[in-house]
Amino acid sequence: MKILIVEDDEETAAYIGKGLTEAGFVVDRASNGRDGLFHAIDGGYDCIVMDRMLPQMDGMATIAAMRAAGVTTPVLILSAMGTPDDRVAGLTQGADDYLTKPFVFAELLARVRLLSRRQPAGGPAAETVLTCDDLEMDLLARRVRRGTRVIDLQPREFRLLEYLMRHAEQVVTRTMLLEGVWDYHFDPGSNVTDVHISRLRRKIDDGEERRLLHTVRGSGYKLGVEP
Repeated sequence: MKILIVEDDEETAAYIGKGLTEAGFVVDRASNGRDGLFHAIDGGYDCIVMDRMLPQMDGMATIAAMRAAGVTTPVLILSAMGTPDDRVAGLTQGADDYLTKPFVFAELLARVRLLSRRQPAGGPAAETVLTCDDLEMDLLARRVRRGTRVIDLQPREFRLLEYLMRHAEQVVTRTMLLEGVWDYHFDPGSNVTDVHISRLRRKIDDGEERRLLHTVRGSGYKLGVEP
């Protein structure tokens, strides 16, 4: 799932971003309301975490502009403004939830997960279970099975497998993985993808009659059943 953080405090934004990334989310950040609006319109996010006191365009104005542009992405306001009137104003002017600072990350994570599962009115149903042959990934329960065998994955391995399953039977290049899983828009010159692919292959294929994760020489990787 893809999350946008709109927060001008660098320390807070980095803290939230690190926690959400470790929980398996893909995270983008904006440091002011205007950039947040541009991201929200173009980014296709599952949830937006937004401060109220933002430079260039405050959080309430940003949400109003999003809704006017037809963006229905759920918004969690995260703000030090925590009086009942503040919370009511936020919820009545387009936000879906309101959490006051200081906050406990576990509560923020629970609220983000809940909002991310919401189905926008009139929109297509969100895909919550991915399958490839007898490999199944439950995105809500964050559980992976190969047949009856439960596979324990680290957060980055989970994101890597999710990306491969969303592109099942397609060749996925190293560059695609670096951008889609690690959010690198450059090649760091390391074997990070090869190492993670090797670990993932052992977890899903070792002991199985059919191999699902294949290396396509000179191109990348493919998840699927070979003919």
